Amino acid sequence: MRRVLIANRGEIAVRIQRTLRAMGIASVAVFHRVDAEGPHVTGADGTVELIGDSAVAAHLDGPQIVAAARASGADAIHPGYGFLSENAAFARQVAEAGLTFIGPDADTIALMGDKISARQFAEAHGVPVAPSVMPTGDLDAFAAAAEAIGFPLLIKAAAGGGGKGMSIVREPSTLREAARIASSEAQRYFGDGRVYAELYVERPRHIEVQVLGDGAGGAIHLFERECSVQRRFQKIIEEAPAAPLPEALREEICGAAVRLAAAARYKNAGTVEFILGTDGRFFFLEMNTRLQVEHPVTEMITGLDLVRAQVDIAAGRGLPATQPEIRVHGHAIECRICAEAPERGFLPATGAVRLLRVPDGPAIRFENALRQGQKVTADFDPMLAKLVVSGPDRAAAIDRAIAALKELAILGVETNVDYLTRLLDHPAFRAGDLHTAFVSEHAESLVAPPLDVAARDRALMVAALGQRAFRTLVSDVPEPQASIGAWRN
Repeated sequence: MRRVLIANRGEIAVRIQRTLRAMGIASVAVFHRVDAEGPHVTGADGTVELIGDSAVAAHLDGPQIVAAARASGADAIHPGYGFLSENAAFARQVAEAGLTFIGPDADTIALMGDKISARQFAEAHGVPVAPSVMPTGDLDAFAAAAEAIGFPLLIKAAAGGGGKGMSIVREPSTLREAARIASSEAQRYFGDGRVYAELYVERPRHIEVQVLGDGAGGAIHLFERECSVQRRFQKIIEEAPAAPLPEALREEICGAAVRLAAAARYKNAGTVEFILGTDGRFFFLEMNTRLQVEHPVTEMITGLDLVRAQVDIAAGRGLPATQPEIRVHGHAIECRICAEAPERGFLPATGAVRLLRVPDGPAIRFENALRQGQKVTADFDPMLAKLVVSGPDRAAAIDRAIAALKELAILGVETNVDYLTRLLDHPAFRAGDLHTAFVSEHAESLVAPPLDVAARDRALMVAALGQRAFRTLVSDVPEPQASIGAWRN
């Protein structure tokens, strides 16, 4: 493998480039015209422009991306996450073009991409699944069977994720309408209106396990991640290993993930997600057949480069380690830095990055594709960067993450940095009392305190007085004399 086209953009493309460069492999970037000056473009060894009505549409054009790979001389494609990363048809197109897809094969993606077939496969191989009702084509029959399970229920899209086509139903009277709306939303987003219902676990934790498979039935886990802090089914903060988790339960959950990957003869990196109830029971949620956004926390506690592992497995070099060789070292936390306005209902924010000050240190990773002057638009997902921090234990990692967030400065576009700081410093978060309703349950205590206008104005005045141009203006002393300040020989 000598040249890899990265079918993605932004921070994950830059992240993949970093490992390819270390391996001596050339990278090819693809871009839409709105992204032509992005860091993932300027940092690549080769580039190909994608044509499309919108930036997202261009990045979802599988045939165009395969053609770009062939034209650029690439012998492999890394899909990153999002876009076409879990598209079985795209993986098949890549293989049929004689290129290596750095990920699982198309059949595995199709199996795990369909939530119904995935949970049936999991159940058949001894992985716990929540009581559920599958679609029948008859809404009345579906509703009757769902009511027999009991409430609350979770309506989910069979073919999608990310919270689309998903709703919680607590009363029988709202079940049919909720199923109809979820089906309509699933059809709109995924082209597949099938939905199913499963027992909703109240206040669950979201625990996921990173796995690697060799495609021949061999599989290992790289321990678990805690992803319970979410807003509208979207993760905000992730950590590894999970917040307080009994060792026996950890082994059981990780063992179930490996069992599933081995049974599927899974090849490459994947993540098996579970929900964990307050009673200690856990259920299979889904399997993501790609590199996760939050993979850096696993890298920080294990010392393994997951992108390197992906490339090596795709190249036929096997798994990077045996299970006994993988150990946990310390604790890591990732914060997703998003262009959004928490004080205005988390509305997406746009603007231009006027100043970027990044925290630095041996235990800090700032995964990003930002630069000063860069425009932040609504063309893509609002996530700008990921701040990843590690420490010898969870308490130390939290303290370091808060300090790093306070050091981080992104001016010119509104972000959720202050909100993340309040989340990490919340007593319940520090105590590890986490569940997927954490954000909504603590919404009032997470609101920003009232702005001290006088203190803000004093700080601005001090900052202004420190600027040479301002000193010149108020003293009416012309340059160059003003530039030397009060110093005299």
